[in-house]
Amino acid sequence: MNITIAHLYYDLLNLYGESGNVKALKYSLESQGIHVTIKFATIGDTLDFDSYDFIYMGAGTEANQKLALRHLIKYKDDVKKAIEIGKFFLITGNSLELFGKCIMDKHEKRIKTLHAFDFYTKEENFRMVDEALVKADFMKPYILGFQNQGSVIKSNENIMFEVIKGIGSFPNSKIEGVHKNHFYGTYLIGPILVRNPEFLKYMVKELILSKNPEFKFKRFNLTLENKAYHEFMKNYYKEYIEV
Repeated sequence: MNITIAHLYYDLLNLYGESGNVKALKYSLESQGIHVTIKFATIGDTLDFDSYDFIYMGAGTEANQKLALRHLIKYKDDVKKAIEIGKFFLITGNSLELFGKCIMDKHEKRIKTLHAFDFYTKEENFRMVDEALVKADFMKPYILGFQNQGSVIKSNENIMFEVIKGIGSFPNSKIEGVHKNHFYGTYLIGPILVRNPEFLKYMVKELILSKNPEFKFKRFNLTLENKAYHEFMKNYYKEYIEV
């Protein structure tokens, strides 16, 4: 089996070591005997969403985010189609903002985005920085993440996470992220797949089963990742450890 991962705007949207998500995904897929091809693409490159099995975009500066948008918006219809037919997306940090209706910048200028979802973004003059503990309805374990964002998003649909501890997508909210079909978008960084081995396993299994429902999985070797996860939970969220 071959799986193609598109790492979009790897040179622009690369803050906080978020490329670790792609490395973790590649390692875990290869440990299952899957051949993985990573296609690195940025502005000036032609994007072919039909050829991608998994699309990843990470966090970037506001300026780089807008550079990426000017290129990506040319593929607006392709992105929407890919989401609807169930292509896998993992979108972290402020890349998530590109998939809403618009961004209102700090000068109240309205910047059109992909409008794959109905939320909108407002850039603020403050930052929200905090550890977060969230819960998803598609998997049992809690998910750890870190927020460092200068924007808020307002959305009442396609919510991915219930916020147990942390800020949420906007101050004092109890919701975070966007989830539809196999689109997973979140402000949470970390990288999220490295910090959450069960989320990584879930993603790998769902991706493989989408191509071969009869696939026989090998044991995942995530001993160190699990140890780090449980140590963090023990030190910061002890009351939420499931016995």
